[in-house]
Amino acid sequence: MMRWSPFVTVAAVVHRQGQFLMVEEHPDGRPVLNQPAGHVEFGESLSEAICREVLEETGRPFRPSALTGIYQWTVPGTDHTYLRFCFVGMVGERIANRALDPDICATHWLSRDEVADGEPPPRSPLVLRCIDDTLAGRALPLDVLRTLG
Repeated sequence: MMRWSPFVTVAAVVHRQGQFLMVEEHPDGRPVLNQPAGHVEFGESLSEAICREVLEETGRPFRPSALTGIYQWTVPGTDHTYLRFCFVGMVGERIANRALDPDICATHWLSRDEVADGEPPPRSPLVLRCIDDTLAGRALPLDVLRTLG
């Protein structure tokens, strides 16, 4: 029996004046859009992970206000499954001279339609699902998250 081991990730939806903070990255050499997102590291809480990821990928401090949802997605044709904890919140101004994570090519403020219909395309179906759930007002309080030990 094969042991199932999903990748645990966090993502941030930052919505301001009809636009969303997105990052452009080039996994496998092709440009795609994603929310600031990444893997939870050993010893991190989910809240710590999302604050770190947003800072690393955008150069901006992040303050989560709610959990938009928890998503499970398996990459078609693979056994790679992601469990994504998506937060909504606000960012501060970009910290001067702070380098972005080397995997990030650029950051953009884009409308939902620009993300859906533009180039580069969203990295996965999780990107638009998280935006749409945020726009629909889906929000769980952060106190549903518990870190033990």
